[in-house]
Amino acid sequence: MQVTVRVPSVLRADCGGASVLEMELSETATLGVLFATLAEAHPRLERRVRDEQGEVRRFVNVYVDGIDARDRDGLATKLAGSETVRLVAAIAGGKR
Repeated sequence: MQVTVRVPSVLRADCGGASVLEMELSETATLGVLFATLAEAHPRLERRVRDEQGEVRRFVNVYVDGIDARDRDGLATKLAGSETVRLVAAIAGGKR
């Protein structure tokens, strides 16, 4: 099955500048499997999304078809195919 990953501009340099990645996964894939597959194809991007323990970094939000993965089953969220996974990197800053 194929899952679409939308990459924000701040993370695109870590996946060759792509704004959209089409990932081919097994029929029983989860969000965790997606990130493991992403690690093989784009290791720099995966390191920006997940920490050393394999958890999604605190300042990265992951949405599966518009629903926050934290409100579902996190990395155990099952993917049925044709989903869109959107990565959203929180950016802090501004005037002091």
